[in-house]
Amino acid sequence: MLRLLKRKEAPHEAEAAAAPRADLSSARPRPTRVFVADYDASELREWEASSPQGLGHPDEGKVRWIDVQGLADAPALQALGDSLGLHPLIIEDVIDTNERTKLDVFTDHFFLVVDTFYYLDANGELQSDQVSMVVFADLVVTFQEGLADAFGPVREKLRAERSRLRTRGADYLAYALLDALVDRYFVALEELGERIERVEDELAHRPDPDVLQTIHRLRGDTTLLRKSVWPLRELVNALVRGEAPLVSDTTAVYLRDVYDHTVEIVDTTETFREILSTMLDIYLSSVSNRLNEVMKFLTIIATVFIPLTFIVGVYGMNFKYMPELEWPWGYPMVWAVMVACGLGMLYYFRRKGWL
Repeated sequence: MLRLLKRKEAPHEAEAAAAPRADLSSARPRPTRVFVADYDASELREWEASSPQGLGHPDEGKVRWIDVQGLADAPALQALGDSLGLHPLIIEDVIDTNERTKLDVFTDHFFLVVDTFYYLDANGELQSDQVSMVVFADLVVTFQEGLADAFGPVREKLRAERSRLRTRGADYLAYALLDALVDRYFVALEELGERIERVEDELAHRPDPDVLQTIHRLRGDTTLLRKSVWPLRELVNALVRGEAPLVSDTTAVYLRDVYDHTVEIVDTTETFREILSTMLDIYLSSVSNRLNEVMKFLTIIATVFIPLTFIVGVYGMNFKYMPELEWPWGYPMVWAVMVACGLGMLYYFRRKGWL
């Protein structure tokens, strides 16, 4: 199952693979916090801003990343939007965590909304976060809903002095952030694949109603991932096609790799859907077979008792003249005939393979 999730890692992704993934085990809702990073090829400066007011574009030659974690403080988000000159509808879309995946292109920046998914633990339900991103020529602003930080690997890459990320512009940072979001789909699919494997084992040994509920839940998770990654694939494809002028041709090459990953995710979800549909058919067939076994057993019992019921019915009739009633061996003979009929029918059924 897990071999379906193996990514084709390009040479430029080697440093990304070495970076640790975000820690999801400690994820929890938290108030709005603003983290800022200014960097160029030779210097990186990180700090947490006490207030979003006054945050703007970096000094010439540098790239700034403003990461907003938690969307509880709407006035702070509006203040940040005002300081950056963002359209009020952008902040409205950021705060509305039910917004669909989309890409809006403006004169000097573009705005995108992406859903990301993860499991908090091995037995937890599938969780979703909305992540929004505003990209300028020298500035990237990300808004995370706050349940889990998706950009831990990107921070590690920024802190590496020889990282390619430090030598590129804001559009490459946007690519790295988008790639990290797509990577979370792979993490979720990996956990989903492991759960499907466990259900397969349970289905083979113990196909009870709990297994059916688990299959339906996993099908729902698979459908949700598939419905979310389809618009994400189109969003990345739009960036590759150059619909956002801020994305350079060099960065578009890397975005094609992200697009390939979204296609792989779509294919994997389709495979999982087929596997779960097959498992559902197997479960229903198993239940039907068990019901057939019960019905066969009851039918055999009823068939064996048909001649016995006939004999008992005949000798239970209230006739005055019945020769066998006066015969001393009549009662034992009736029992002998009934036992012989029952055993004979059971032997016949056994010879036919019905038992």
